[in-house]
Amino acid sequence: MEYNSNVVIGVCGGIAAYKALDVISALRKRNINVDVIMTKHATEFVTPLTFQSISYNKVVVDMFEEPKYWEIQHISLAKKADLFVVLPATANIIGKVANGIADDMLSTTIMATKAPVLFCPAMNTGMYENIIVQENIKKLRAYGYEFMEPDTGMLACGDTGKGKLPKPEIITEAILSRLYKKNDLSGKRVLVTAGPTLVNIDPVRYITNRSTGKMGYAIAEEARDRGAEVLLITGPTDIKIPYGVNSINVKTNSEMLKAVMDNFNDKDIIIKSAAVADYKPRNYSESKIKKVNEILELELIQDVDILKELGKIKKSNQVLVGFAAESNDLIENAKRKLESKNLDFIVANDIKSADTGFASDYNRVTIIDRDGNAAHLDKMSKRQVACEIFNKILKGR
Repeated sequence: MEYNSNVVIGVCGGIAAYKALDVISALRKRNINVDVIMTKHATEFVTPLTFQSISYNKVVVDMFEEPKYWEIQHISLAKKADLFVVLPATANIIGKVANGIADDMLSTTIMATKAPVLFCPAMNTGMYENIIVQENIKKLRAYGYEFMEPDTGMLACGDTGKGKLPKPEIITEAILSRLYKKNDLSGKRVLVTAGPTLVNIDPVRYITNRSTGKMGYAIAEEARDRGAEVLLITGPTDIKIPYGVNSINVKTNSEMLKAVMDNFNDKDIIIKSAAVADYKPRNYSESKIKKVNEILELELIQDVDILKELGKIKKSNQVLVGFAAESNDLIENAKRKLESKNLDFIVANDIKSADTGFASDYNRVTIIDRDGNAAHLDKMSKRQVACEIFNKILKGR
């Protein structure tokens, strides 16, 4: 995704300061301009030259350093920022801002900016849980400042508790989410299903399918970044739950059915991208099936069609989207599924395509609306496909 944004990162004096380098590197790879302000204490942990080398911009430390160009730096950076991130945020900087103290370059620039400010606290558990720090955080949140919750684990001091800086990839995801230009799903509630389901044969064996969940997770991320409140109901995958997305983990058709039905009524948009098993054994074996014969025969019966059940109870103000993974007669089969299951849109993709689909980061799909209008999308990333799906949904409402 293209962002064309400016991020100012304020680095405070803490052992986690080096992790800001990974975040800056990840942002630069997406062509996001990054300016860095360091406190003098931060320079005791990582040199300004290191941040300059990663960000490709001059690092500002001294408030009274003679500027290279005639400009008041804390004002120019404050105006330049689309987002201001304090990483790591110490108890000191949180206390300063909460109480209106501007006595160095970082605190002064935060005071001057009109951009959203995201604090990423990192400190000893005792400091983080101190009532003064918590009151300062509460006060800043009330003013509109945002905070990432620190992780729990072993800290640099040897203590174990809450206060670890979140992983750089999680912070990067939080930043990218806030930089996304579209906000047209603000106030909407979106439910997304993703991944495969398992069909148990006996206590040891099960049947599943090739779905990895990548398409559904991309849809959840797109909805989140466009301002929606997102619930992701996911079958077993090795993908991490996206930052800022609520989730329910399920394994079987029946578990997914219950999770979807329990959360369906208050959702505005429901996108069923999960590859749910269509069949299950007529008889589940409570004990492991022994190798007795060369041939093992399983009698399978149809399981509940979750998407069809949702189509029966869908309200007029809800949008229901399904997926059709087909190996032949793609459009015809997709249109039949669209009509029989009372869908508003269906996303059809050819599973025989060698360079897209299951396990790939790319897809090639056709989006069909309930009037039969079809829009073919050539090969693009699954995140781009997710973007187009929501564009169609919003255009069609």
